[in-house]
Amino acid sequence: MAGIIISRRTKKILVEEKLSARILTLNRPKQLNALLFQMGKGRAFCAGGDVAATIRDINEGTWRLGAKFYWKQFTLNYTLATYRKPQVSILNGIVMGGGAGASIHGRFRVATENSVFAMPETALGLFPDVGASYFLSRLPGFFGEYLGLTGTRLDGAEMLVCGLATHFVPSERLSLLEEALCKLDSSDPTIISAVINEYSKQPYMKEKSAYHRLNVIDRCFSRRTVEEIISALEREALNKKDDWISKTIQSLKRASPTSLKISLRSIRQGRLQGVGQCLVREYRIACHVMQGKLSRDLFEGFRAILLDKDKNPKWEPSKLELVSDDMVDSYFSMMDDEGWEDLKLPARFNLPAYAIAKL
Repeated sequence: MAGIIISRRTKKILVEEKLSARILTLNRPKQLNALLFQMGKGRAFCAGGDVAATIRDINEGTWRLGAKFYWKQFTLNYTLATYRKPQVSILNGIVMGGGAGASIHGRFRVATENSVFAMPETALGLFPDVGASYFLSRLPGFFGEYLGLTGTRLDGAEMLVCGLATHFVPSERLSLLEEALCKLDSSDPTIISAVINEYSKQPYMKEKSAYHRLNVIDRCFSRRTVEEIISALEREALNKKDDWISKTIQSLKRASPTSLKISLRSIRQGRLQGVGQCLVREYRIACHVMQGKLSRDLFEGFRAILLDKDKNPKWEPSKLELVSDDMVDSYFSMMDDEGWEDLKLPARFNLPAYAIAKL
């Protein structure tokens, strides 16, 4: 995970060397550890990529700075996903977007009662990236499509049951867990898992959890198109009064129509691809989104959700039926832009010790 350290002088990431481990702590607490080139402390593991910084760079004259950031971030995601030495991510707080990319690809993901996971990109005119089309598509049934399209938040217990987390450790035990891991003179995954198990417990999952509705999710989110998914949910709502179904429909109807269609196709393709292929595809889509020629929804989502905060974005196109298959195809194509190239991922490599990434 040392690949994300650009400059220790900036202290965006704190590094501690232990016996056989390296502890990396994200350190932008006021920004909920939003990822920058320079990149925790505070109440978030990581709230995702710094969208404000990306928009600022684009408005100052070039989307290529954003593309450079995505290139480095996706390279990091691939590196984490292909490590032979295990990474332990301690997710004691908000884990969203880019924060998921910096942790979910690792072998061990430790959730707590404070964990909050989400991929909220469709509400911002974006799409689940950082390899999300790989890890979401591998969740039980069509739960990944549900999370990716709606941006639904999960707590630590839900992360564990669906497989996003591998362990659940109460936050009061984390310091003991860290101490035990740092004393461990081994990078054997079996031994590391056994140590984490000593501090783990089975959490209580709330009765209203969306995971209890996996049968309904599978019936609806297995549909071929976003329009068909919404229609299936509306039929479910007619047969049974359920606030969860109503909220799910509302989430989909508030999101960017273009983002929904891009996201569904991306996750569906991810079911059949490796993590590297997913990241290359997602990089293409991200560059098209940042360039803004096909749609300006990213900029409108930023305005409505993060800048003006009126939560009333004016998407263009405004309706799902106005987003054609050809329009979606364009996001998955190579860019016709001088100097642009597809993401080139490094060969798999190894580190001499395992890494602990934490709040």
